Amino acid sequence: MNIDIQYATIALEKAVGASCSKSQLLRWIRASSPAHSILTIRFVNRAEIQKLNRNYRGKMYSPNVLTFNYKNRSSQIEADIILCWPVLKAEAKLQNKSIFAHLAHLLIHGCLHAQGFDHENRRDAKKMEDLEIQLLSKFGFTNPYFIL
Repeated sequence: MNIDIQYATIALEKAVGASCSKSQLLRWIRASSPAHSILTIRFVNRAEIQKLNRNYRGKMYSPNVLTFNYKNRSSQIEADIILCWPVLKAEAKLQNKSIFAHLAHLLIHGCLHAQGFDHENRRDAKKMEDLEIQLLSKFGFTNPYFIL
């Protein structure tokens, strides 16, 4: 597996590093991706992800994660997964979750998108969410979709 982790700024690298080690990021990625994958994980700010979302999806907001697939076979994927750190942090606070748990969820979510999973309809969303819940439970995380 070839994994490149990038940060748009040194400040983002420090912020992410204060919440999660690189080795932990790699464990989550490896657990949710085929062994022969080529992945770039990039942490960005709102402006960068909003520009990508506008240019490639025609949408005018800053999502928490974007995934760009370049090759998708059952045994190998090649993709860029872009995570917006400020959105991720704000969502974690709003949802009363730890940043660590929300980061694990969104990173796994992005890795599953890279494999072709989506949540465009109810059946596909259920399949993707069930897999996310299963993968997250291996790391001791609770169901991220459970709402009190």
